[in-house]
Amino acid sequence: MLCNQYVEEKIHSATEAMRNAQEAANEEGKSSAGDKYETGRAMMQIERDNAATQLDEALKLKKTLSLIGASGRHQVISLGSIVITKTFKAFVSVGPGKLNVDGVDYFIVTPMSPLGKTLSGLNVGAEFTFNNKPNTVLEIF
Repeated sequence: MLCNQYVEEKIHSATEAMRNAQEAANEEGKSSAGDKYETGRAMMQIERDNAATQLDEALKLKKTLSLIGASGRHQVISLGSIVITKTFKAFVSVGPGKLNVDGVDYFIVTPMSPLGKTLSGLNVGAEFTFNNKPNTVLEIF
């Protein structure tokens, strides 16, 4: 699934950034002395900490995605729902925002996004307004 690929790429990028920051900090120690050494190491530690935060967020996304597989068919829109409306298709999940699957565009929305919050809890036939545009839920998978 494309969302899994998206999350795996985020995990890989964060892990690589942590490794690169650690290597840079180690090299800084070999080539510098005094205050410059301490400043360089501190900067590399900040970069490593930022990458660790990104990795933690990506692992949370992966855990959320793992919850989707067991959910089955949906009666109301929730995490893991594929939603068909009059004007767009959406997948309530985690991901990059918009994906094209077999020539069809899907908005990938999180349950906490504005559109995700609007859709959550709706069922087939429900009418809703988003961005001042009326719409109707046609199907939920």
